[in-house]
Amino acid sequence: MIEELIRRVAEDDEDAAEELTGIAGGEPQRLTPYHGLMFDLDVLWPPTLYRGAGDDVVGRVVERVDDGRTPDQLNHLLLVLAHSGHPLAEDALRRWEEQPPQGSDKLHVGALRYASQGGWTVAPDGSRRELCGGTAYQWLMREAPRAAGNPDCPWCGSPLWTAADIDTAEPAVGAALAHTGWSGRLVFRACIFCACSTTVYSEVTPAGAATWWAGNTGPDHLPAGAGPEEPPTLLPGTGPERPSPYQGSAWSQGGSTLGGHPDWIQDAEHVECPGCRQLMDYAGMVVGSDLDEYGEGAYYLHVHAPCGFAAMNYQQS
Repeated sequence: MIEELIRRVAEDDEDAAEELTGIAGGEPQRLTPYHGLMFDLDVLWPPTLYRGAGDDVVGRVVERVDDGRTPDQLNHLLLVLAHSGHPLAEDALRRWEEQPPQGSDKLHVGALRYASQGGWTVAPDGSRRELCGGTAYQWLMREAPRAAGNPDCPWCGSPLWTAADIDTAEPAVGAALAHTGWSGRLVFRACIFCACSTTVYSEVTPAGAATWWAGNTGPDHLPAGAGPEEPPTLLPGTGPERPSPYQGSAWSQGGSTLGGHPDWIQDAEHVECPGCRQLMDYAGMVVGSDLDEYGEGAYYLHVHAPCGFAAMNYQQS
């Protein structure tokens, strides 16, 4: 079945690509024996299909970049390597950052910046740093009326929305956020309306404080008919562990997820910490259709424990 899907994808069958993408999200190990065939057939998109690719296939991708004969494929090849997360891929991206391969003049960023597309980066000390967690839990929405005294958005006047209120004292939360280094209560609070147009940061503490950051930059324009409006009165609670850290879905009801890897609707958009300019750690995703029957898009939550910042950004199709 998988081999047939791969051959259909090679012939630009979008339905087959969607089915393979679902397998890569829920059971990525099932695709490992077929990565060689994918590469033989030039199936390089979506690059998430190459999660967990082995030495042989990753080595072949690196060789193709090095030989420089397909510079038009360079963007896709670098994405494949980033999503593979393989040490050989990491070594190659580091090398190409200093010695750009053929075709790099057509890229918008250096080779090592591709790493974040696969959920990892290189820390200032040169070590590899995972931006995402290896454990994920479904988030189940429950009614939680707005607490008295919550502030309003300084841009549109709407009451600020508490997207999540979690505590690492809960074992599941601690497991999901282990990669972030955060310990204690963590509250994500922003304007649900203005966050659709710009990244919104908060200063957070392990005691559960979440304060609007004074350096937030307002959107160029507010959404049509903006505020003041009441945000949803729903708050996510930790549900069952997902079989795969990639299984959350930004497209479907029930897709909201604590931890794991984000399901980006567009390109990966890990945000920078305003304190140190390093990429923040990904913490979870709240899906629009879980907040409202007609909701769309997804809100992505990030934290940077060393500087005490949380952030929320948004994507939609």
